[in-house]
Amino acid sequence: MTPAAEYQTRLADRQATAALHDGRHITLGNVRLLIAIAAAAAAWMSLVNHAFNPAWIFAPIAVFLPLIPIHGRVLRQRTLARRAILFYERGLARIEDRWSDWGEQGVRFQDPNHPYSGDLDIFGPTSLFQLLSQARTRGGEDTLAHWLQHPANADVIRRRQHSVNELRGYLDLRETLFTLGEDARDTVHSGHLIHWAESPLILDSRRLRLSAALLSAGMAGAVLTVLYTDFNGALAIMLSIVGAFGYWLRNRVLAVITRVDEAVQELGLLEATLAAIEKHPFESPHLVDLRQRLTASEPIAKLHRLAELIDSRDNPILRAFGPPLLYGTHLAFAVERWRARHGPSVRGWLDAVSEMEALLSLAGYAAEHPEDPFPEIVEEHIFEGHQMGHPLLPGCVRNSIRLDEAASLICISGSNMSGKSTFLRTTGINVVLAMAGAPVRAKRLRLCPLQVGAAIRVTDSLQGGTSRFYAELKRLRQIVDLTAKPFPVLFLLDELLSGTNSHDRRIGAEGIVRELLRRHTLGLITTHDLALTAIAKDNAHFEDTLVDGQLHFEFTLRPGVVQKSNALELMRSIGLNV
Repeated sequence: MTPAAEYQTRLADRQATAALHDGRHITLGNVRLLIAIAAAAAAWMSLVNHAFNPAWIFAPIAVFLPLIPIHGRVLRQRTLARRAILFYERGLARIEDRWSDWGEQGVRFQDPNHPYSGDLDIFGPTSLFQLLSQARTRGGEDTLAHWLQHPANADVIRRRQHSVNELRGYLDLRETLFTLGEDARDTVHSGHLIHWAESPLILDSRRLRLSAALLSAGMAGAVLTVLYTDFNGALAIMLSIVGAFGYWLRNRVLAVITRVDEAVQELGLLEATLAAIEKHPFESPHLVDLRQRLTASEPIAKLHRLAELIDSRDNPILRAFGPPLLYGTHLAFAVERWRARHGPSVRGWLDAVSEMEALLSLAGYAAEHPEDPFPEIVEEHIFEGHQMGHPLLPGCVRNSIRLDEAASLICISGSNMSGKSTFLRTTGINVVLAMAGAPVRAKRLRLCPLQVGAAIRVTDSLQGGTSRFYAELKRLRQIVDLTAKPFPVLFLLDELLSGTNSHDRRIGAEGIVRELLRRHTLGLITTHDLALTAIAKDNAHFEDTLVDGQLHFEFTLRPGVVQKSNALELMRSIGLNV
């Protein structure tokens, strides 16, 4: 069964489930309303007839109360079914390339100084991140964004590939994690939780904790003394002592309670996420290791209960009786005990959750595009792509290319709109996918770990007082500096030095390219200036034809330098006298 067919089948099933629970919700609502009306009518009749019978009221109540939790479960199941509907509708939209209007775009990760993310549409509207990300927490988004911004080494890439290949088959797990929360990104603040967990303890004295326990026991004894004797002095003494103790610790207790309230928002969602991952069987060593690092649902559940007990202090009864019994103080000590025991582990838990979410995002993409293979990661200095396509351009023409030590530079010529820039982006974005551990849009791809450096979409800056030419020079300097890093550089340069005269462009471009190649890089450059094609030993081009005043493009990469130009004919076709 194809992914689209499976999604359609499951979508229909979840829609039927939602409709079923919606019907049950309406029925239960009507039944509860009728019972309430019947109870009110019985009470009214008993008052009118002066013949009150408690059974007339308590019998409907006895029927009404059990319906409340039943109705709650029905509403919960309806909510989960509706979220599952959304999960499969979005999956079908991705498969059918209708995904650009929804999803997290990753705008907060955009960085104009990054060596390729802006040039290759990694973040922002209709970006690679928007297509890939299915993360439910900000930590998961952060991890996925980091993978797309920084290449991994060969061992890490292969480990991720193995994990993604296994996870792509776990559709139930991906659906479960998606349906756990409406929008987890806005509620699971991992940064706040980590900062809180790792900050110094405020109440870490065992003697103070023991003193609080003894005072609460003494207060309980004083209350019993008042109830069973006529002596009130013990209660007055204990109230004074407890009041003084509570006032002395008040600021520290409030600090603990306030900070935990800020840090542990929506712990129920995190607890459910951890539980779903913990109980799932995995096979690949890396996923097994992640699951072992994620055995945290029980302590997170305990922290969740503590947070709920802290919220319960607003109950009127606890407002009255809690302070004399040091209720808030004991909760503060319990929170600090939790931090002392589990605080150092929180960062590891959340990092593991974030990594799992990033892997699941790549697994979702892999499952929905089964024709996209994992690239072969090799040690030799090579980039060999067969029938590469652009994952953000459905139905684009696919092309092949090979770069290695013998042919480390290819210069691509052709007219505007013929496909030169798109091919650079196609090459670059597939390298980004490969370095993240994801499948690639190609028939086959062999490459070594590569660091991409691109100068494709370089623009001027009015605020920064930078011309396009100077901005391009800064990017070229950045690409040269990348060669000092561990991975070989793949440079992608579009219309190199087009902002200067032909004489300086020819000398400058040749000098820059030779310097890059001297540093054992691989590269593609595009140009309109055919004089620059002499820089490279290997050339390729895109062709176009002008028919009846209309340009027609093949978008097929051909060997050699382009032999014709249609610029003058196109100018004349629109009425320019040239």
